Amino acid sequence: MKRIITANVNGIRAAERKGFFAWMKTQDADVVCVQEIKAQEDQLDERFYPENIHTYYKPAERKGYSGTGLYCKQKPDRVIFSPWEDFDFEGRFIQADFGNLSVISIYIPSGSAKQERQDYKMDFMTERFLPYLQDLQKDGRQYMICGDINIVHKEIDIKNFKGNKNRSGCLPEERHFMDQLFTQEKFVDAFREVNQEAEQYTWWSNRGQAWANNTGWRIDYQILSNNLQGCVQNASVYKSERFSDHSPLIIDYDL
Repeated sequence: MKRIITANVNGIRAAERKGFFAWMKTQDADVVCVQEIKAQEDQLDERFYPENIHTYYKPAERKGYSGTGLYCKQKPDRVIFSPWEDFDFEGRFIQADFGNLSVISIYIPSGSAKQERQDYKMDFMTERFLPYLQDLQKDGRQYMICGDINIVHKEIDIKNFKGNKNRSGCLPEERHFMDQLFTQEKFVDAFREVNQEAEQYTWWSNRGQAWANNTGWRIDYQILSNNLQGCVQNASVYKSERFSDHSPLIIDYDL
């Protein structure tokens, strides 16, 4: 059994103050992937390097923005960063290899700020990310691509589909990309392997009463290469405590 967790922490220092690392310790996960750390390594003291855990960060060049990280129980054979220079600049990708298994923490850009960023997001997804994923499916390794993808897949994955279907994160072309990924390219949505229930969300807007009313979006995923199909044992979203506007996605695998 391997436990993998992914969480957009929306500021690792804020999440630490809210008890994220104390909670993480109780989970005994093999790998925890985090996104949006919003910190440089020289801003992080020993609290951000848990004892007996191999910790790796990929901050953005810009302070207080983006960034990813990995906490690993076992020391990886290697840790590598993005194949794309602009993603490296924004700290959006970090990968740990363990034998034949690669675990990736990725933070896909949001397109909600302005049209220019939405265009960048879609260009990245279709022109670079999809061909990259197609190559992964062919190389024989096992991949877990974990993180904030910033796209809902289906109507079941968002509380208010009709009101959001023309907004970034729920656009037809974005959902089509996810369809292509899970149908044509044969990647596996680990959560949906074992949980088909509605109202299973991982992000809630800070506006209004979104959290209280569970008006959420499922935009955080663990995406598996096809050779890992059938190995998901349990999948859950942790909501007992709030560390961020996202909730951690916890998946147990029989590997």
